[in-house]
Amino acid sequence: MRVVGGRLRGRPLAGPKSQTIRPTADRLREALFNILLHAYGDPVADARVLDLFAGTGALGIEALSHGAKFALLVDDGAEARALLRENTTTLGLGGATKIYRRDATKLGPVAPLEPFSLAFLDPPYGQNLAEQALASARAGGWFVSDALIVVEEAAKSAFATPQGFSDLERRRYDDTEFVILRAASL
Repeated sequence: MRVVGGRLRGRPLAGPKSQTIRPTADRLREALFNILLHAYGDPVADARVLDLFAGTGALGIEALSHGAKFALLVDDGAEARALLRENTTTLGLGGATKIYRRDATKLGPVAPLEPFSLAFLDPPYGQNLAEQALASARAGGWFVSDALIVVEEAAKSAFATPQGFSDLERRRYDDTEFVILRAASL
């Protein structure tokens, strides 16, 4: 695994030793960031990024490499948090990141943090966790109005866009689907 674009391009990322963490493949991250940069007017530059079910932190780190100013990496797994610490430390991203140990489906209020303009959700496939996490984040005020959200899910899972979000686009890559959403104005 490596960072595929931006100022950290080519830098390696530590990967999981177990099967419980499924990082987004390099080619999928490259495709996703090309879509964001060219089809959505570069929502990454200067963004405050929320990476839920962060795992290795690959999506949040990729956003920082492409010019995001801050990334909150959220995961409740011990192996994931160890990988997040290793990757952010190795890449010198300590000042631009924060790691939270929290269940993404039970976030609570965003305070004392500021809300986020860009979010990535890459939950374990097929468990409807993205829908639960989005509802929790919206209820807790984690998104600015019109925030852009990317959900990565199994293509066969039939992700259902929760209330309060607009489904902008769905892109399928083999057994993976990216769903790009917009948070409704608050």
